[in-house]
Amino acid sequence: MAYWLVMLALNAGLLADHYRGGSKTEWLLKPAAAITFIVAAWRWGALDTTWGTVLFVGLLLAAGGDVLLIPKDRRAFLGGLVSFLLGHVAYAVAFVVRGIDWLWVAGATVVLGVIAVPVLRWLWPNVEPPMQKPVAAYIVVITAMVAVAAGTFGARGNPWILLGAFGFYLSDLSVAKGRFIGQTFLNRAWGLPLYFFSQLILASTP
Repeated sequence: MAYWLVMLALNAGLLADHYRGGSKTEWLLKPAAAITFIVAAWRWGALDTTWGTVLFVGLLLAAGGDVLLIPKDRRAFLGGLVSFLLGHVAYAVAFVVRGIDWLWVAGATVVLGVIAVPVLRWLWPNVEPPMQKPVAAYIVVITAMVAVAAGTFGARGNPWILLGAFGFYLSDLSVAKGRFIGQTFLNRAWGLPLYFFSQLILASTP
C-alpha cells in the first residue's frame, strides 16, 4: 500500500506544478516516481523469476525515458522515445517468457491494428519528417507489446498484466498529443497518472 500512496503523492505534486504553469520540481518528482516503481518491483519479487527480471529491465528503460522527456528539445525526446521503445520490447519479451496464447495475440493484434490506423492519421500531419519513421516504429512496437500482453493473459491469467500494458499504451497517446499536437493541463492530468500507475501495476505482477 505504501508504494501506491507514495505514487499518488508524487503525481499530485507533478500535476499541481504543471497546473501553476511551471515545471520547477519535475526534475525531482518524475525521477522519484520512476524510482518508486523500480523499488516496488524489486521488493515485490521481480528478480525472483526469469520473466520478472526481464520485466524489471523494461521498468529501468521506462525510467530512463522519463528522465529524457523532461528537457524540451527534439534530441532528448528522440532519446526518450528510443528508451521507451526498448522498454516495450523488454515487456513483450517478458510476456513471451511467461507464456502466451497465440490466438489471443492474433485477436488482440487485429483490434489494436484497427486502433493504430486512426492514431497514425491523427498524428501524422503534425509529425516532422525526421520523426516520422521513429514514431511509426514506436506505434508498431507498442501495439505488439499490448498484443503479447493479451497473449500472456490468455495463457496464464492475471488481468493486471493486460491492464498495466494497455494503460502504458494509452499514456503514450498522451505523450504523443503533448509533443506533436499541443500540450494542455487536461492532457497531463490523465496521461501522467495513467503512465506511472500502469508501471506500478506491471511492477506488482511478477
